[in-house]
Amino acid sequence: MEGDQQLRSPLVEVIWEAHLAGLAGGGRGGLGVGRGSVVVWAWSSDGVSSLGCRTSDGRKHSNFPGVRLNPKKIYEYKYEGLVNFSLGMPDLAESGVKMSCNVSISGVPMMKLFALTVSNLTFQEFNGFPDEDDYILSPNLTQTISSHFSKPFLFNYTGGHVREIKASAEVSETAVNIVRGILDFLQVTVKSTQKFYELEEIGIYGKCQSNYTVEELQNNEWNVTKVVDVNNCEEKAAVYRGMATAVPDKTSQQRGQSIVSTVTYVYTVKPTADGGLITEVYSLETQHFSPFNVMGGSFKMQATKKLELLSQTAVEGGTIGPMESRGDLVYKVNAEANIPLMMQNLTNSTLKAVELIKHLAAANNHTINSSTTQDTVKLFQLLRVTPYEGLEEMWKQLKEDPEERRWFLDTIVEISDARILKFLENRFKNANLSANEALQTFLVAINHLKANQELVEMAKRFLNMPFSKSNIYLWHTVVLSYGSLVYKHCAYNTACPASDVKPLLDMAMDALKSGNHEDQILALKALGNAGHPGSIKTIERFLPGVAANYVDLPPRVQSAAVQSMRLIAARDPHRVQENTISLFLQKNLTAEIRMLALMILFDTKPSMELISTVTGHLMEEKDLHVSSFAYSYLQSFTRSKTPDNHFLSTACSDALKILTPKFGRLSYSYSQARRMDWFNDDFLIGPTSEVFMLRNATNIFPTEFMTKGKIYVIGRILQLMEVGFRAETIQQLFGDSIPGFKGDFSFSDIQAVFNVLTKWEDLPDDQPIISAFTRASGQEWFFADINKSLIRSVVKALNVSAGKDTSLWTMMENLQKGYSWRWTKPFLIFEARYFQATTVGLPLEISKYYQSVTGVSVNATAVINPPPSEHLGQLLKSNISLETDGSVGFTKDFWMFYGINTEFFQCGYESITKIPVSAPWNFTANINVAQKKFEFDFPPCNKETEFFSVSSNVYAVSRNIEEPTLPKITPIVRNTTDSNEQTQTSNIWHPKNHSCVESQIYKAEICMESEMRRQYYNEEYPLSYFLGYTEMAVKLVPAKKSRPVDRIHLEVNAGPSTHLMNARQLLETLRSFSQDAAQRVAVSSDSATRGTRRSSRDVVTDGLDSTPEALFNVKLFALSGDQKPEGFDAIMYNSSEGNSRNAELIISQVGEDVNWKMCVDMAMSNGVETKANISWGAECQTYELWMEAAVNPSSARPAFNGTVHWIRIPEYLEEYGSRIESYVPHVALLLGFDQENEVNAHQEVSASVVAASADGFDVKIRFPKYTVHREAVPFPLVASSSFNASGTQP
Repeated sequence: MEGDQQLRSPLVEVIWEAHLAGLAGGGRGGLGVGRGSVVVWAWSSDGVSSLGCRTSDGRKHSNFPGVRLNPKKIYEYKYEGLVNFSLGMPDLAESGVKMSCNVSISGVPMMKLFALTVSNLTFQEFNGFPDEDDYILSPNLTQTISSHFSKPFLFNYTGGHVREIKASAEVSETAVNIVRGILDFLQVTVKSTQKFYELEEIGIYGKCQSNYTVEELQNNEWNVTKVVDVNNCEEKAAVYRGMATAVPDKTSQQRGQSIVSTVTYVYTVKPTADGGLITEVYSLETQHFSPFNVMGGSFKMQATKKLELLSQTAVEGGTIGPMESRGDLVYKVNAEANIPLMMQNLTNSTLKAVELIKHLAAANNHTINSSTTQDTVKLFQLLRVTPYEGLEEMWKQLKEDPEERRWFLDTIVEISDARILKFLENRFKNANLSANEALQTFLVAINHLKANQELVEMAKRFLNMPFSKSNIYLWHTVVLSYGSLVYKHCAYNTACPASDVKPLLDMAMDALKSGNHEDQILALKALGNAGHPGSIKTIERFLPGVAANYVDLPPRVQSAAVQSMRLIAARDPHRVQENTISLFLQKNLTAEIRMLALMILFDTKPSMELISTVTGHLMEEKDLHVSSFAYSYLQSFTRSKTPDNHFLSTACSDALKILTPKFGRLSYSYSQARRMDWFNDDFLIGPTSEVFMLRNATNIFPTEFMTKGKIYVIGRILQLMEVGFRAETIQQLFGDSIPGFKGDFSFSDIQAVFNVLTKWEDLPDDQPIISAFTRASGQEWFFADINKSLIRSVVKALNVSAGKDTSLWTMMENLQKGYSWRWTKPFLIFEARYFQATTVGLPLEISKYYQSVTGVSVNATAVINPPPSEHLGQLLKSNISLETDGSVGFTKDFWMFYGINTEFFQCGYESITKIPVSAPWNFTANINVAQKKFEFDFPPCNKETEFFSVSSNVYAVSRNIEEPTLPKITPIVRNTTDSNEQTQTSNIWHPKNHSCVESQIYKAEICMESEMRRQYYNEEYPLSYFLGYTEMAVKLVPAKKSRPVDRIHLEVNAGPSTHLMNARQLLETLRSFSQDAAQRVAVSSDSATRGTRRSSRDVVTDGLDSTPEALFNVKLFALSGDQKPEGFDAIMYNSSEGNSRNAELIISQVGEDVNWKMCVDMAMSNGVETKANISWGAECQTYELWMEAAVNPSSARPAFNGTVHWIRIPEYLEEYGSRIESYVPHVALLLGFDQENEVNAHQEVSASVVAASADGFDVKIRFPKYTVHREAVPFPLVASSSFNASGTQP
C-alpha cells in the first residue's frame, strides 16, 4: 500500500471529463470543464482525434486525451513480463520466469480490427537464491513457446477497450492468455473532470473495481495510475475445483485472509494528433498467500510487466488467414490443467499408463514401496488424457491379473469426466465387475466427478440398470452417490434444475405409496445427500404434523426424514426452520424426533428470536430427555469459539441464564448433546467435535448415538467423518431396566447384560436390531442394518459344531495347502485446486493433493495334527503349527503447490510430505488349545526395520516440458552440515535428536530420530515454523553389542491348574489386591515398613507354599544354540480361599548372574476393598510402593477412596511425579477445581469420590504439598438409581 500512496502523491488538481457531442462534418467531440480549464477534443470519421485546450483566462493548457490507436500505423513495443515467487525474506530459495519479446500492433483496415504480432521471444527461468543465482535462458522452451506466436492475433479495440480476440485454431489457450496479458495494457477508461474516480470495468481479472488517478507531468505527458481490486470482483476469472463440500465461511474470512492481492498500473501517455499514445506502461501485481492467515507470514507472488514504445510507422497492406474467436479480454481458466506436481510427456498415454500400472502393481505387491507412491499421481495424469478407446484397451490388457486389475479400477476413477461414466456403464451392462468392485469404483468415481449437467444426466442411467440392484449395498451406493453428485452440481451452479433431483423424489413418493420402509429410508438419505431445496416439499410428506396428508410412519423413517434436511439448512434456512421448530413444539411426538429436529434447527444458525422461542417452550417442557438434550446443546454453544457461531453463542448465553435454575443440575443419565471447538485467529484453523446421545423415558438403551467433526481452515468448513448408530428392536430386549443390574459395573452387571442379549432370538425377524451409518464431507456413503439373519450366520460360522459348508472350514483347508493373499488400495483422498489470472496472463494455481496407498500381504501355512474331519470343534483337541509372514501398512503423501502451472512450464513453491507406516511380521506358532499352551518363535533383528516416519520439505521448483525429467528443485532453506544438537547459524535453526532404547538380551533397539531445519522468525511469523526440512522416524535396529541370538521365543502356558479359571474369576483376579500384604504397612519409618511388608509377604508365601495354583506362565526368551536362555519369566499364582481373593505375580529375569525380580502381592476382600504391594529390583528388595482402593456402594453416600504410597522409587519416577505435581494445578483450574495449599502425607497421593446427590459427586485429591477439590461434579455415566426413573417431569 505504501507504493500506491507514492504513485498517488504528486497528483495535479486539474480534473476533467469528456462529454460526447455531435460535431460538424459527422465527427464526434466533447467538452470538459475542470477547475480553471476547458478541454476540447474531437474524433473524426477516420479515427484520428484533433486536440485543443485553453484555460478559463485564455491561456493554452495541455490536456489528457483518450487513449487511441491509429489504424493506419504500426506501433512497435518492447514487452517484458516476469513472475517471481518468494517469501519476502533474504536467503530463502525463490523461483520465477521471465518472458521478453517485441510486440507489433497495426491496423487491419479491411477488417476494422487491429493485429498483434509477437517476435524475438525469449524465455528465462530462475530457481535458487537471489544472491547466488540469476535467470537462465531456456532455448528449447523458447522455441516451443515461440511456435505458438508465429501467426498474428486480431482484436477489436474501440473507446479504449479491447472487445474480441481472434487467433488461429491451433494456437493454445495459454498463448492467447499471454496475449491477453499484453492487451490488458490497452484497457483504459478515461474521465476528465476528476483527478480520482472509481468504476467497474472488464479486464483480464474479470469484472472488477478500478480506481484511477491522473496527473500532468512536466514534459507535456500525462501519468495515469490504475489500481484494480482483484479481491472483490463481481465476475472474477477464478475457478475452484474439489471444494464443493467445503462450505465457505464468510465470518472467518472477516478475521483474516489466506490470499490478499494488489494490482497497480502506471501509464505514461503522450498527446498526439492521433489521440493519447501509450509510450510506456508498467504493471505490478503482488499477492500474499498462506495456508493460514497471511498476517502470520506468507508466500509472495510478484508479477510485473512493462510495455515500452520503440517506434511507430505507416501501416503496410496485407492479408491475414482465417481466425476463430477466442473470447474477450477476460482470462480463460483451464480447470482441466495438468497436475502441477510433475512434468511428463503425455504422448502415447495409453501405453505409458499400462506400463506404469504394471510397475506399481509389482513394486507394491508384498509391501508398500514408499518410493513409488508418488508415481500414482503421474498415473492419474496419464489416465486423464487417455481417450475412451484407450481405457477399453487397457481394461482388456489388465483385467486378467488380479493386482493389475485392482490398480486399474482404483485409479481410473480419477478421470473425473464423461469417460469414466461411459466405461462404468459398459461394465454394468455386461456385468463383468463383481459387486464389491462395482461398489468401490462407482462410489469414488461419482464423488470425484467434476459435476455438470451432462454428467448428471449420464449418472441417472445407473438408477435404472438391473446390475445396480443386483446387490443391496451396491444399490445403496448408486442411489446415495447420485444424491452426492446433485449436491456438487448445485454447489457450482446456483440455478440448479429441479430435474436433477426428480428421480430421487419419484423414488421417495413411490416408496411412500407402497409402504416400503427400507425404500423410504434409502430415498430420504439420498435426498439428504443432494440437499436440493426443491425436495423440501417431498420431505415434508414424511414429517408428522407438517404434512397435510401425513401417513403414519415408524420412528426410523421419521428420523431419516428429519436428517435429510441437514444440508438444505444452509440453502433454504427459513423453510427448514419452519419445519424443525414445528416438530420440536409437538409434545405428542417421540422425544427422539423432537431432539433431532432441534439438532437440525441449530444447523440453520437460528436467530435470537428463534432461540428465545425455544427457551420459552423449554421452561414448560415435561420430558426431561428433551430438556436435557436442549439445555446441554445450548450450553455447549455458549463456549463456542468458531467465527460462524459468534452471534449464536451470545443468544445461547442469554438463554442459559433463564434455563440454568431449572435444568442446570440434570444428570448425564438423560439425553445429551455435547459440542467442543477451538479456533485460532493466527492460523484461521479450528476443529469442532459433536456427540449426540438420544434416549427416552421407556428404554435405558440409547435410541440414537451420533458423533461428527468439522475443521475450519482458510475460510471454509470441512466436514470430517460422521458415524451414527440407531437402536431398533434391541430396545425391546432391555426395556426400562435390566434384571440384576446394580450399576456398579461389576462382573454381575456384565453377566446381567449378557443374559439379556442371549434372548435376541425373541426379536421380530422383519425388523433390524441395530442400524448404523457413516458420512464423509457431509455425504452419507454407507448404511447397514444388523438383523437376525446376519447374527445367525455369524453364530453359525463361529460355532464349534460348524461343518464343511462354512467359510471357516474353507479357510482352514486353504491354510493347510498354503495361503497367500495380497491387497493394495491407492486412493486420492483430496484434490483441491484454485486457479486465478495474473497480470501477465499466466495461470496462478494453489493446489492441495492428499493420497494414500494401503497394502496388506499375508503368507501362511498350517499343519494340523490330527486334522478335523467333521466339525471345527475338533480343532480344540489338535496341535496346530503355523508359519506366517507378511505386512500391513500404508504410505500417505501430501503435496501443496503455489505457483504458475501451464502445459509448457511450472514454477513456484511445492511442499512435499510423506508418511510411511509399516508393520511387518514373521513368526512360527505352535498352538495346543487342549493343553492351553501357545508358543511363538520370532527371528532375531538382523536388519533395520522402519515402523513409522515423517519427511517433509518445501522447495522452490521449476519444470519445463522440454526437460521433463530434469526439474530444478531447491530446498527453501539452505542445507547445512552443522551437526550440533541445536544451533543458530546464519539464522538457521537446526535441531537434531537420536535416542534409542536398547535390549541387549533380545539384540534389538527401538530408536527415534528427528531433525528439523528452519530459518528466520518463528514467533513473529508462525508460517516459518512449517517451512523447511522435517524428518522423524521410529525404527527397530540390531543392537550393536550383544551376544548372537538365533530366535526369540514367547511361550504362554495357562495350565495345568487345579481349578479351571472362568471369566468371572479372571475379571476378579485382575481387580484383586492383597489385603494381608498391605494392611500391616506402617508409614512411620522406612525400616518398620520394610519389616512389616516382608512379614505380610511371608503370610502370602506360606499360603502359596501350601496350595500353589499357577494361573498362567509367560516366558520371553532369547535363544542361541546351546547357551542358557536369557529373558524374562512371569508367573501368576492364585491363593484365594473363601471370599478372599489373593494372587501374586512374580516376574524374574533369566540369565547368567542376574537376580532382578518384580513381586506384586494382590488381595481383594468382600469385593469392596483391594490392596496391592509392588516391589522390584534385586530379589524384589530395591524399590517398593503400595496401593489401596475401597468402594462403599451400599452406604447413604456411595464413595470411592484410593491411595498410592511409595517407600522407595527410582529417580526418574520421582522426576516424572514432580512434573505431574506441578502440572496438575493448572489443569485442575481449567476443570473448575479449587486448590488448598496444605501439607499432606509425605510420599503419598490419595483421592476420594463421594456421591453427594443423585446428580453429582464430590472429588478431593491430596498431594504432598496441596489439595484440589470440587463439589457437585455432574455424573459422566448413568447412575443405577436412574434406570427405573421416569423421563418426564410432573
